Amino acid sequence: MTAVDQGVWAAPGRINLIGEHTDYCDGFVLPFALPQRTVVTAERLDRPEWSVTSTLTGETVTFDLSEPVTGWAAYVAAVVWVLREAGHEVPGARLSIDSDVPGGAGLSSSAALECAVLSALADLGGLDIPVEQRPSLAQRAENAYVGVPCGIMDQSASTLCREGHALFLDCRSLATEQIPLDLAGQGLAILVIDSRAPHQLVDGEYAARRAACERAAELLGVPALRDAVLDDLSRLDDELLIRRSRHVITENARVLDTIALLREGRLREIGPLMTASHASMRDDFEITVPEVDEAVDTALAAGAYGARMTGGGFGGCVLALVEAEKAATVAEAVTTAFAARGFNPPATFLALPSPGAHRLS
Repeated sequence: MTAVDQGVWAAPGRINLIGEHTDYCDGFVLPFALPQRTVVTAERLDRPEWSVTSTLTGETVTFDLSEPVTGWAAYVAAVVWVLREAGHEVPGARLSIDSDVPGGAGLSSSAALECAVLSALADLGGLDIPVEQRPSLAQRAENAYVGVPCGIMDQSASTLCREGHALFLDCRSLATEQIPLDLAGQGLAILVIDSRAPHQLVDGEYAARRAACERAAELLGVPALRDAVLDDLSRLDDELLIRRSRHVITENARVLDTIALLREGRLREIGPLMTASHASMRDDFEITVPEVDEAVDTALAAGAYGARMTGGGFGGCVLALVEAEKAATVAEAVTTAFAARGFNPPATFLALPSPGAHRLS
């Protein structure tokens, strides 16, 4: 692969249509990429140093990996570190980061940053890294350097998604399939409702959910909860582990049922599966907050076919499957309901299945 001296690269945020907290259980997920993206403008340097500027804050961080990097720049340093760990000669670089992926909304702003930087450094260094291997590298960067025990879904979506499709990912085999998602062709839209409730994953709650799932799998004698069935839960005597496991088992089934409907073009019929997913996250996995529950309930009352929280939980976004012509009405109903509850005003936009990481120029 021929190295380049400079360029502009982009990687998108993502929405997960269904399949939450299944990825680290070797399960199934169905995300698609958003038009919102992180853009990295980069040029190669002739020394092993990296200078990163955020156009959003004006802050510049320079590092050479001799000391740990913290804050937002840690995600950039993590990519440099993981590429070096994998044996690649990573070129020094000057990078400028811009993004319209909302931070703290559960739309994978961190994965978008990692994957955009990885794409830039790979091209600047002429590194031979097949695209299908890049999600694993970005995931390891976040796990091992940043310290977030995320699964591989976010990085896979940000790298591998195609326009007009959702990405069916088997998180064990890493096999993928592009599932057509022609919303406009059926007069539908996916309305994203950013609850504006802070979304934090490094505070221990995400790690606690993952640890519970791993403990349950260990007690059941299976490699991961992907291999368990509901009847197995009678062998657990810890009510918390039963509820956590039940969410994962039923959520994997909902992903497969959703894909079956999408393959047949029955988009409206996935609505009840979305709503059931939310109920499972609320009651069994306990990762919702009042703002997202209100958004789901109000969207359904206003005519949505289905609605669910997307992302790791404890805040973030809700997505609602609606008739395109009713999207504004549903958004207005949620805004009104939030005001009545004294919540911060939500932000809303329509999600369009978009392409994954690529070079712009």
